[in-house]
Amino acid sequence: MKVNTTNPLRLTSLNHISLVCGSVDQSVSFYRDFLGFVPIRRPSSFDFDGAWLFGHGVGIHFIQSEDPPKIEKKEAINPKDNHISFQCESMGAVENKLKDMGIEYMRALVEEGGIQVNQLFFHDPDGFMIEICNCDNLPVVPIASEMARASSLVNLHSIQASPAQNINHVVHH
Repeated sequence: MKVNTTNPLRLTSLNHISLVCGSVDQSVSFYRDFLGFVPIRRPSSFDFDGAWLFGHGVGIHFIQSEDPPKIEKKEAINPKDNHISFQCESMGAVENKLKDMGIEYMRALVEEGGIQVNQLFFHDPDGFMIEICNCDNLPVVPIASEMARASSLVNLHSIQASPAQNINHVVHH
């Protein structure tokens, strides 16, 4: 019996992110008009207010807060806070749009081995952090020690004999 240690749950992709919001209408407008998401049909069996959107390969599900004033809106932009990140084609276009809309944002730069990644961080209407970046500039490189640890359930002799068979192929877009 072959054990899949790199994907034990056999996950295929990220399906959606669910966010509790103070105003479903405000959140839908922001994610639709600024981030380019498209509203999609939501099951009618739900007995609470919300909305579903889809774009960029992922769904965003909004759930109306039962107590909107208790949603803690973060004022300070902190790149180390929880956030979702989107890849973009033009950092300049994103920054211009943020300026045009009067949205406060923070720039960051990551440098690794001569490669630069630009990042823009800002909040949605409920204070949830969003990052826009050109992160695909950085290659995805598995850490050898992590691969060894992940393969601990597999016969080590088969790893040494054929290491390429035990590493998932990473595709760069």
